[in-house]
Amino acid sequence: MTERLDIMDLQADNRISGLMQDAPGRLPGEKVTAEETSQRLTPYVTPAGAWALSLGTSIGWGSLVITSSTYLSQAGPMGSTLGMLAGALIMLIISRNYHYMMDCFPDAGGVYAYARETHGYDHGFLAAWFLGLTYLAVLWANATSLPLFARYFIGNIFHVGFLYTIFGYDVYLGEAVLAVTAILLIAFLCARKKKITAGMMAGMVGFFTAGITICFLGSVLRRDVPFEPAYIPDKSAVSQIIKIACISPWAFIGFENISHAAEEFTFPKTKTFRILIAAVISTTLLYIFVILLSVTAYPPEYENWLSYIRDHGNLEGIKGLPAFYAVDHYMGSFGVGILILSLLALVLTSLIGNILALSRLFYALARDRILPERFAKLNDRQIPANAIGLIVLLSLVMPFFGRTAIGWIVDVTTIGATLVYGFVSASALKMAKLREDKREELTGRAGLIIMIGFGIYLLVPNLFTTGSMARETYFLFVVWAVLGFFYFRFILRKDQSKRFGKSIIVWIALLSLVLFVSLVWMSQSTMQATAEAIEHIRAHYDEAGYILNDGFIAREMSQLRYANAKSIIVVVVLFAIALSVLLNNYSIMSRRAHQSEAELGHMVNLANTDQLTGVKNKRAFAEKEAEVTRKMSEGGEEAFSIVVCDVNGLKYVNDTYGHKAGDEYIRSASAMICELYQHSPVYRVGGDEFAVFLRGRDHERRQEILDMLNQRVEENIGTGRVVVSAGMSDLVPGKDKTMHDVFERADALMYRRKQQLKAMGAVTRT
Repeated sequence: MTERLDIMDLQADNRISGLMQDAPGRLPGEKVTAEETSQRLTPYVTPAGAWALSLGTSIGWGSLVITSSTYLSQAGPMGSTLGMLAGALIMLIISRNYHYMMDCFPDAGGVYAYARETHGYDHGFLAAWFLGLTYLAVLWANATSLPLFARYFIGNIFHVGFLYTIFGYDVYLGEAVLAVTAILLIAFLCARKKKITAGMMAGMVGFFTAGITICFLGSVLRRDVPFEPAYIPDKSAVSQIIKIACISPWAFIGFENISHAAEEFTFPKTKTFRILIAAVISTTLLYIFVILLSVTAYPPEYENWLSYIRDHGNLEGIKGLPAFYAVDHYMGSFGVGILILSLLALVLTSLIGNILALSRLFYALARDRILPERFAKLNDRQIPANAIGLIVLLSLVMPFFGRTAIGWIVDVTTIGATLVYGFVSASALKMAKLREDKREELTGRAGLIIMIGFGIYLLVPNLFTTGSMARETYFLFVVWAVLGFFYFRFILRKDQSKRFGKSIIVWIALLSLVLFVSLVWMSQSTMQATAEAIEHIRAHYDEAGYILNDGFIAREMSQLRYANAKSIIVVVVLFAIALSVLLNNYSIMSRRAHQSEAELGHMVNLANTDQLTGVKNKRAFAEKEAEVTRKMSEGGEEAFSIVVCDVNGLKYVNDTYGHKAGDEYIRSASAMICELYQHSPVYRVGGDEFAVFLRGRDHERRQEILDMLNQRVEENIGTGRVVVSAGMSDLVPGKDKTMHDVFERADALMYRRKQQLKAMGAVTRT
């Protein structure tokens, strides 16, 4: 079959608005039923709504409570600001890659759809596996931040019903119920009131953007202390900036949320890059505003902002929140009230945004039968309510694990975001190479290289830095990856279409990553055990009246960390060498094993190929019919459709211009059919008749593609270009006994279409 890769042109330039999957046999102009409408996502996201969705998902509780102190304690106000600006530039590159892929594949599922279409289903599954954890972790973190919000600003009214202490965190029934209630209410809104939810997102995002800006200007312009020190003393300014830039994917995760809503846009996909740019700039400014706001004032008992930031975790009330203390200092209760409402809006928009993104991701996975198909079912509002129910089911137990455990999971999102942005960059790079789009090839390659660098920086903490992630985070990453192997095995057992398991490289890469992260976890565990042993020795010496030299201990610990990192690198290099040799040997053996099969397959292909057009011939169609009919009789055949096409006016062309022109006319018809049905086998089953067997992606988009074909054919009438009549029919379970039954319905519809085209002025063969 002739295949072309100009997918962007087909899906962007030639896409017809308002198309949907149709029932068997609908001809152009026939009425669309309510049942058909219920099978697709409907557009409702405006440009302003997309900006709010992107910004509202990327910024949450951490922007006002965690990052203001975390960033400052690691890089100071100047290092944090410059690091965030560097991160923003990187995110603009990633934005370009997302825009390009949304234009190529405007499907729900975001990076899952992009990896699936460019690299195959194995890569798609892996991208979705880590993307799902990333969104879930951020959702859980913001839901469980509501009890903390209540503690800070309302009091201990939910601090009731003590249950237990887990990982050093006290879990109370009242606080867990508050978090669960928030998840249930937001999920209900997302499942039933999508326009109201969109309005809430836009309103709350507008409010917290204005609120944080007002508080920043009201405090910074009146500050009575300098931003000194600008960096953390005794550390390289460049290393501080790099550190903040490297954790920037965590700060921005969620800005790509709109990629999951691509099927629901009310505007052209060409606008997505501008929307993403606006969201990245807005997010960056808000982070910087909070960072600088937090150092404009500090309690008088502290020497400077640094001593305050380092001790703020031991303080209670508003003093424990640097940004709120500064606003209270300069603007009083009015400013604090604005910032409190802004923080609440941040949390709620993050909950809404992550639930929406996850529901569309689960919807896309269910359409491809990676999740059970019931999660792809839409309710009467064209919302994947079952997918939202799955999110709730996965989330209800999390508040009972406490903030400490959720904090470890959230740290995994730093690695997860790096992987996800690496996947979208790799997809953009491959697509741009195929289409020879030089600019996108450059941004795709740049994004991939940067994310690989970030990954190395994050996963080898003792080589570049002392590390900011807990050892439990590395362990949880390994556990999630291993669970991915188990779930993939489950998918393989159900995969009758053999879509999965074709890319051994991706699974070897994941296995290598699991080994590597496991080594890092062991190294971190060893370092922690060593540090605890030294503390025990220090305590013992203190009791005996001896004093240990702190500088000596610090130097020895630094040397130990460096030696640990070198050991990890040596092991990984040796593993990589052995793995590369193994893969090379496997490649040689595979080539030899498949060489004879390829030669035999070439002979079979020649026997099954139409020599005039290059598509499959009538013999190949007969074999396919026998195979499908056998599966139907066994009850194992999946849904499929057949399109029957007939070339109009071939006899007129032969009689008027000769058979050579007639042959060229047939080749033109074949090329047009193959161009539209890129993922399906095309058969020439007669002199001027073709058949297409649809399954998978083309089957999901069957009516859309047929409408594209019909529109192009109608434009060709009277121009001398090829005109093709087409009819399509779906398998009807329980009714159709053979594949020929489906073919006959499609053939009848093709003849009805031929009469329509004749009435429009098309030349028939008689």
